[in-house]
Amino acid sequence: MGICSQELHRKLKDFFGFDTFKGNQEAIITHLIDGGNAFVLMPTGGGKSLCYQLPALCLDGTAIVISPLIALMKNQVDAIRGFIQNKEGIAHFLNSSLNKAQLQEVREDLLSGVTKLLYVAPESLTKEENIQLLRQVKVSFYAIDEAHCISEWGHDFRPEYRRIHEIMKVIGEAPVIALTATATPKVQSDIQRNLGMTDAKVFKSSFNRPNLYYEIRDKSNPKHDIIKFIKENPGKSGIIYCLSRKKVEEIAELLNVNGIKALPYHAGLDASTRSRNQDAFLMEKIDVIVATIAFGMGIDKPDVRFVIHYDIPKSLEGYYQETGRAGRDGREGKCIAFYSFKDIQKLEKFMQGKPVSEQEIGKQLLMETVSYAESNQCRRKILLNYFGEDYTEENCGSCDNCLYPKKRFDGREYMCTVIELVLSLQESFKAEYLANILTGVTNSLIKSYNHHHHELFGSGKDKGTRFWVAVIRQGLVLHLLDKDIERYGLISVTQSGKDFLENPHELFLTEDREFIDGDEEDDDDGGMAMPKHTVTGGGDPVLFSMLKDIRKDLSKKLDIPAWVIFSDPSLEDMSILYPTTIDELKNCQGIGEGKAHKFGDQFIKVIARYVEENDIARPDDFVVRSIPNKSANKVYIIQSIDRRLPFEDIARNKDMDFEELLEEIETIVNSGTRLNIDYYIKQTIDEDKLLDIYDYFKEEAASDSVSDALKGLGGDYSEDEVRLVRIKFISELGN
Repeated sequence: MGICSQELHRKLKDFFGFDTFKGNQEAIITHLIDGGNAFVLMPTGGGKSLCYQLPALCLDGTAIVISPLIALMKNQVDAIRGFIQNKEGIAHFLNSSLNKAQLQEVREDLLSGVTKLLYVAPESLTKEENIQLLRQVKVSFYAIDEAHCISEWGHDFRPEYRRIHEIMKVIGEAPVIALTATATPKVQSDIQRNLGMTDAKVFKSSFNRPNLYYEIRDKSNPKHDIIKFIKENPGKSGIIYCLSRKKVEEIAELLNVNGIKALPYHAGLDASTRSRNQDAFLMEKIDVIVATIAFGMGIDKPDVRFVIHYDIPKSLEGYYQETGRAGRDGREGKCIAFYSFKDIQKLEKFMQGKPVSEQEIGKQLLMETVSYAESNQCRRKILLNYFGEDYTEENCGSCDNCLYPKKRFDGREYMCTVIELVLSLQESFKAEYLANILTGVTNSLIKSYNHHHHELFGSGKDKGTRFWVAVIRQGLVLHLLDKDIERYGLISVTQSGKDFLENPHELFLTEDREFIDGDEEDDDDGGMAMPKHTVTGGGDPVLFSMLKDIRKDLSKKLDIPAWVIFSDPSLEDMSILYPTTIDELKNCQGIGEGKAHKFGDQFIKVIARYVEENDIARPDDFVVRSIPNKSANKVYIIQSIDRRLPFEDIARNKDMDFEELLEEIETIVNSGTRLNIDYYIKQTIDEDKLLDIYDYFKEEAASDSVSDALKGLGGDYSEDEVRLVRIKFISELGN
């Protein structure tokens, strides 16, 4: 059945109230109505859902829309029923949330031909009773929304999506439209192959969202930064994404304590609570929703003004899709992500135990995210390149790297070295391996290939591994190098790269940004890992200098390292927030109850006098009020250590791994509670090692950084050993 453009525009106006189509919408809809298969790549906010909703209303029969999220189905069914007045049965969803009476209603409307759009979860599609029901229905076409879920290389792979093609064949042949807001060339071909639609017409819109601003921030004090940002943008809607349910709950509570209306959203909440919280966000009863990635797919809220990633996502595809929920109306959208390599290491740990191929895919996707975060190149250019699209502008003017560009250098010589190395190794190795050869790293893998004797081994050791990884990454963006996704990221040289090697020309590159190792306040306002931190200029330099002098005097008087008293980041916070009471002092990062009471008096007296003498208006708005530590494990851990239980038993009894237990203990000690863990240290650490580590923290350490300690000690010490002795040291001297 064909339909003329004039008639299609009339139906667009009648059904949806729009006068014109956006982008490729009309061409996609016409192609589908004419019986063709379509593959649609369209960024979030581009109007994907209209591409199957309008043809479903124009064609005879029922369109089956396969969609992954119950919340998304409900949202879209409500929207369609709102557009098409007095036709309740025109759209339905079929999933596990329906009761018997609701299922019967869906069945009756389907069989009577009233329903034009049926949203089905892939799990529901595989049930035999649903297959038999749908075989009795005239199917106008199938729409597979969020089609990236089909591919193992997509950011949200779901095995049940792999069965869609075989089930469609059982129900009955009909045209297919697959839609996604994010797919690399590899994912695209994977989807088409799996759905048996390699002949489909591909409609690809530009992935560039010019109204979005992209920024990566050091994760040194994210809670403080987030609250400050939201208070500087009052009344604006935003989404904050966290990787864990626990962190979602914690951040939502922290925002409310600080006067920001927020609610959590994650899979651990019951369906009615999730729905209620989602509706509160859509209806603007709250300003911020704090969520895991489960929130937002297909949610039609055009005026989300910011998307913040508290944790860096597992893939660039996930990041792109989640940031795409900002500024869908074409107006302002700020996308800020907090990054530390510690988070990447946590994500890698989560992958352990999965099949090797899945781990390899996961690690490669994760490394793409690391590349994006640490790069000094235009973020828009990197993102678009990842999706197979070139961005030719030198400066996008709307990302942190373009607005605050770093120094560039002529990198032709370095690029030629990389290309020579790749060609000499028959294009069979990954970026990190190549960088290690150039830096002169002698590890077992390099020795096994005898590459420590390669003529280029160590030729770039003056620059370091990070530098060479950055050169390789920029070579990929410039199409001088290529990466074989099928073979887990092996680097090869393109024809352009070979031509460049023959005739090198001026080639401007940038070095990568350096980030802290971890977030000192990310484990319940404390952890113990102090980042390498310098004063950013945001504080009062005169007061900061005075506070350092007080700390130095106190350090000499008490004969303990200055950082045990208060870290530099803590002093900088004091120079920004001007705390004049112990309670206010506890709002500064890295300062718990115990430290505030033990060391705080001198500091707050000096600050109070300084504020009065200089007539300073204190920034009360940006004093982050902390939430009480309600850790259910805290009391149990303290009591268990008092009873001298082995740490392994404590962890097992609380269903924690050893890493999580150490983090909890560090948090307890950092808040000022003294713990005696000598009984456990004696069982696990050699006495000579214990003395070496303890002396290092007492005599040499400039901070309590574990990575610095491991470098400084220079011997055979494990991270756990250093952390245990550090807990003992701070507990004895600081608490």
